[in-house]
Amino acid sequence: MTEVEENKKVEGVMTIEELCREYWEPLYRFVYYKVQNREEAEDITQETFVKAISYIQENRTKVENVIGFLKTVALNVLRDRWRKYKRRGNTGNLDDISQGYAAVNDYSESTVQRDLILHALSKLNEKQKSCIELRILQGYTVPETAQMMGISEGNVRVLQYRALQRLSKILKSDDVD
Repeated sequence: MTEVEENKKVEGVMTIEELCREYWEPLYRFVYYKVQNREEAEDITQETFVKAISYIQENRTKVENVIGFLKTVALNVLRDRWRKYKRRGNTGNLDDISQGYAAVNDYSESTVQRDLILHALSKLNEKQKSCIELRILQGYTVPETAQMMGISEGNVRVLQYRALQRLSKILKSDDVD
């Protein structure tokens, strides 16, 4: 069996090379948007393809929405990394993030994006800001966040949803002045 034949077709139509060639860039952009670090985005994108392809081949499954499937796998990889980061005791605080920190870790335009996001976060009320900080930046679970904030798990979910909707609205409009 040749190497090409060994390289089983994904979905019965697309080879692994075609899959990577077609979806690498959109997946990389999606991951980069989440992590804002070129090297980490490349690592996560690569790990996502490895996990996705092995899952498809092991389970001999067909994926109808390939990019959706890849984004889901990427989010799971990101969550795993954030959990590992959290377990090591490295937590962040919104007030501690500065331009200098962002510039040291990534020399691209992410500094400007981080400033826009931080400014947008400052427009949230304190409960929303705390919820986003605990859930997204520090990676706490809903039950942990609820306990720390002294509210119910349902309230945490609603608060997080509304905060993310508000952030999206602020960032989409030019209301970040």
